[in-house]
Amino acid sequence: MNIKNTTLSFFLLASVHLFSQETVVNKDFAKVETKLSYLDSIKKTFIKDDLASCVDSLWMKELTNLDLYNNLSEDIKNINMDQIVDYELPTALLKERLAAMDAKSPFNIEYNQGLENIIKSFLKNRKKSFERLMGTSEYYFPLFEEALAKQNVPLEIKYLAIVESALNPKAVSKMGATGLWQFMYQTGKQYGLKIDSYVDERSDPLKASEAAAQYMTNMYKIFGDWDLVLASYNSGPGNVAKAIRRSGGQQNYWNIRKNLPKETQGYVPAFLATMYIYEYHKEHGIIPNRASVKHFATDTIMIKKQMTFKQISDLLDVPVAQLQVLNPSYKLNVIPFYHDENHYLRLPQEKIAVFASNENQIYAYTQYELSKREKPFQIEKAMAVKDTANYAIQKIAGSKTTYYKVKRGDNLSIIADKHDVTVAEIKEWNHLSNDNVQLGTSLQVVKKASDSKEELVSGPERKDIEYVVLKGDNLGDIAKKFGASLADLKQWNNLPDNTIGIGATLIVAKDEIVINTNKATVSSFKKKTNSTDSSKKEAIDYYVKKGDSLYSISKKYPGVTISDLKKWNGIIRSEELKPGMKLKING
Repeated sequence: MNIKNTTLSFFLLASVHLFSQETVVNKDFAKVETKLSYLDSIKKTFIKDDLASCVDSLWMKELTNLDLYNNLSEDIKNINMDQIVDYELPTALLKERLAAMDAKSPFNIEYNQGLENIIKSFLKNRKKSFERLMGTSEYYFPLFEEALAKQNVPLEIKYLAIVESALNPKAVSKMGATGLWQFMYQTGKQYGLKIDSYVDERSDPLKASEAAAQYMTNMYKIFGDWDLVLASYNSGPGNVAKAIRRSGGQQNYWNIRKNLPKETQGYVPAFLATMYIYEYHKEHGIIPNRASVKHFATDTIMIKKQMTFKQISDLLDVPVAQLQVLNPSYKLNVIPFYHDENHYLRLPQEKIAVFASNENQIYAYTQYELSKREKPFQIEKAMAVKDTANYAIQKIAGSKTTYYKVKRGDNLSIIADKHDVTVAEIKEWNHLSNDNVQLGTSLQVVKKASDSKEELVSGPERKDIEYVVLKGDNLGDIAKKFGASLADLKQWNNLPDNTIGIGATLIVAKDEIVINTNKATVSSFKKKTNSTDSSKKEAIDYYVKKGDSLYSISKKYPGVTISDLKKWNGIIRSEELKPGMKLKING
């Protein structure tokens, strides 16, 4: 376990280095290289079964393939039970086999010409489909059987999921029915399945199967017949009750079938035909596609911060496709985090152990990824700067990202010229390793906020913004005040540590726009050094920010009280303080 911890830790450290794109000193670089090499050497010792990996990949594709659902749905909807099908299956043999199935089942499996026609149609036209379905069912049927057994529902109901969704948890009908068991929105909610922007538990194999079993149990209490339960699952109990009344009170599915909705008339026969093909697939030469390695021993772990499938895939070396199959209820490939509700990630068992042992590093990595997201465009006023003699300082924070679609004849140089940026910047923003770009590609272009702002003002120029350290200041407070990081302040001012002296002049912003105006809107905190009268201190203007109070503002300036602020600015009640208001600070 210690080796697993170390491996993931080194991976995370290496990832931070790769994504930060900051220059580091040689000794640090050497350390990161050592860790990368160590990680590579550990990964090379992993046992890899190429055949199993190939089967894994193909089976993942099968589990997420929608073509079977689309084809089978159309077949069942347009089924013609009166059409004779030319397929070699003697009627006498079919009757014998159906009688054997009926003896072992609570369903009324009785021979009729319509059922024979459907069975022969499936055998003639859908052999390949059933070979694929039988492979997929190896994963899902054990889950279904467990849920059905808990509610004492016949295990044969598992075949209904084939008729409903062709065993695809992402299947959605034209009417909006969703998941393996094709729950409508309101029915899903009624049976306790959660549905919101991130999560749709109708696609969760376990929870949806439990809801389906509960539905079947409730319907059996009403009708007392499993064939009618199936009919009600498709058309609703109201339609089944109507068909019973219209049939003079008869309660056998085959007797009321003609009074059911058209789709439901072929629904139960399709279910029975599916059951027959599963039971006698060998006799008809149907060879199931099945994985040669059982590789789906899984477990779940509770998630404590929002994570994406991509992040989990990168950290644990689990394909995104496999995460989608194991966690189909997450609609956006994102596992959300709600403070009042738990969400779980299902993983192969061996990956659960790695995740549990390295949670701190994993969540640190996801937090790092979150911090890289583009922030909303903002404009802030600089609070305290060196006296600039009738210059107004306007601090522009953030930038605006646009996207450019590559057109015929474009290259990086042409695109860079169009947006007044460099080729190197475009390559950096889009992680391009060379100058080649494909037609139709969308490229991210970061438009500097300062560039667009300069068009709105007259006479701008760029300057470093400086700040004079006051009594009570520390480097952390100054960094927070000007929206800079401690690392930036130390780098710009060549500081070996966080120690600063009163009266020192610090650079607190680089290359800010300085706008020439007739009246300076921001004054300096710096005292006049040539003043001989200590009582004559320079007055400054302070602009109230959101969240400020007279108390918090007074604490920014040693010796200033709330009463001073009220007296200097004619304030009677603290409630008069509003964001954007200019306050006078007299020394």
